[in-house]
Amino acid sequence: MQITVKFFAGFREGRFKVRVIELEPGISVAQVVQKYEIPESEIGILICNGRHVELTGKLEKGDVLSIFPKVGGG
Repeated sequence: MQITVKFFAGFREGRFKVRVIELEPGISVAQVVQKYEIPESEIGILICNGRHVELTGKLEKGDVLSIFPKVGGG
């Protein structure tokens, strides 16, 4: 199945901004995060098709997964 993965801010470094990727059906958000070697502790928010999703969420054909890092500052 194909999904679209979007990285934001610092997660783009050494990766990409947007890419359509091929995955096995039933893959979880956590498995995509692991595929790109993103430490879970650095994730700020995960959005799938415009809605908040947990790492345990399952992805479906055509989903758009956006991965945002934690943001600091003041």
